[in-house]
Amino acid sequence: MSVLRFLVTREALATLTKRSLVPTLQNSRAISSLTNSNNHSYKAIFAAKAIETPTQQQWQQQQTRGHKRFGHGEEKTPRVTKYFHLMVITLFIISVLDWGKVKRLIVPKVDADAGQRPSDAAGVNGESNSESSDSDESDDDDARLNPHDGKKVKEKVGFRERKIIEYENRIRQFSTPDKVFRYFATIQVPVADDRHEVYMTPTDFLTSMTPGMKQPDGLGLDQYRRYDPKSVGEQLNLQLEKNSIFYKLGSYGLITFSDYIFLLTVLSISRRHFEIAFRMFDLNGDGDVDCEEFEMVATLVRQQTSMGTRHRDHANTGNTFKGVNSALITYFFGPNMDQKLTIEKFLDFQEQLQREILSLEFERKEPNADGNITEADFAELLLAYAGYPPKKKQKKLKRVKRRFRDHGRGISKQDYLDFFHFLNNINDVDTALTFYHIAGASIDQQTLQHVAKTVAMVNLTDHVVDVVFTIFDENNDNQLSNKEFISVMKNRVQRGLEKPKDTGFLKMVRSVFKCAKETKPVLLDI
Repeated sequence: MSVLRFLVTREALATLTKRSLVPTLQNSRAISSLTNSNNHSYKAIFAAKAIETPTQQQWQQQQTRGHKRFGHGEEKTPRVTKYFHLMVITLFIISVLDWGKVKRLIVPKVDADAGQRPSDAAGVNGESNSESSDSDESDDDDARLNPHDGKKVKEKVGFRERKIIEYENRIRQFSTPDKVFRYFATIQVPVADDRHEVYMTPTDFLTSMTPGMKQPDGLGLDQYRRYDPKSVGEQLNLQLEKNSIFYKLGSYGLITFSDYIFLLTVLSISRRHFEIAFRMFDLNGDGDVDCEEFEMVATLVRQQTSMGTRHRDHANTGNTFKGVNSALITYFFGPNMDQKLTIEKFLDFQEQLQREILSLEFERKEPNADGNITEADFAELLLAYAGYPPKKKQKKLKRVKRRFRDHGRGISKQDYLDFFHFLNNINDVDTALTFYHIAGASIDQQTLQHVAKTVAMVNLTDHVVDVVFTIFDENNDNQLSNKEFISVMKNRVQRGLEKPKDTGFLKMVRSVFKCAKETKPVLLDI
């Protein structure tokens, strides 16, 4: 076997050697034949090289697998990528520059007194100085003592406070009811099993709805004052009337999250809509609803509001809607819940709630010894939900301050409440003023008083109407711009509760642009 294996191996080696030598012999014969030729020796050698070269190129291309100049150079950037980078850089520069300051640097203000004689210039300067002094005095009113009653008026808002107020306004406008409640609530009371219940005071409830009202320092999202449940009623001084509507909620006049949702629903729905909802669920037609029917009415009405559609229960924070408060159920349907709720009783509850919220707003402006607030404070309350840019709002407030600085007698609480009772009928007022406009009649102060008397059965005083015309009469022609007046007053009645909380794509882009515009860091100013 070993001899046979040796012979087979030997024959295989011979065969391989023969096969490998055949090309070599053929090449050598070709080269020798080319060398022996006398006429074309060098040309034949170069032709053989030319025949061999493509084979080497193909072999090199096969080894590189299609890569050319791999690792030996940078790839050129596409033109589209360059344009995209340029656009991103341009948008970034546009967003961080203060274009108002750039405009002031490039286009300086023109001195209107440059070509006048000294006497004329002195006269013009005197008038301009008087106007500027008026505006300066109106600005300084916020940092001085009122000479009439000695009360200290609010000071100017600094940069930090202004940014906090802008942030809180965005929370009111875009956040869910759960987050708004957790941010503006200030009371935390421990309950059983190491759990805590969060409450709002009536003032917190007002702050959560009113733009521009800053939350006290040290309080914010999930930051509260902690009270002992046994003495919380004694420690708190809510300064409410004995028959206040908030005491009907139980909990010493405090507001739970379920109460917060219910009260917002009551404030955001008009009397007319509540009447329709009650009649829908009044099966026997007697105008009354029982407890179960009222739960359905409250659920239906809440789902129609932007706040109700925005709310989602959050079990991890404990803010879940648990229905109408048991204390309110007892107030509406009796201790045994065997009574029926009439639409008149519920509308009285709504009217009393609105009246107490208005009273809290009025008292927050710190009336003087006569119980009156200034005309500027009244104008600020009217424009609280107007949605004006800050400059336009300040322009209107300064106009009111200049007009009533010397002969202002203030606005009483009764006049204030009467005017807002007039605003509760704003849809009917809009219809009446539209008829006047179609007929070509001007809307002067007497016309507005006549509409208030006819539509809302309210006698508006001449002074209140004068303040309203000062706010909305831009060109001083003693004529009311009814479109602007009606739109602002509708927002005031609704308190911004009916503004949509959900943002579509375009609204989201506008919101992002607005936030970026309002929160631009000072370090990026040039």
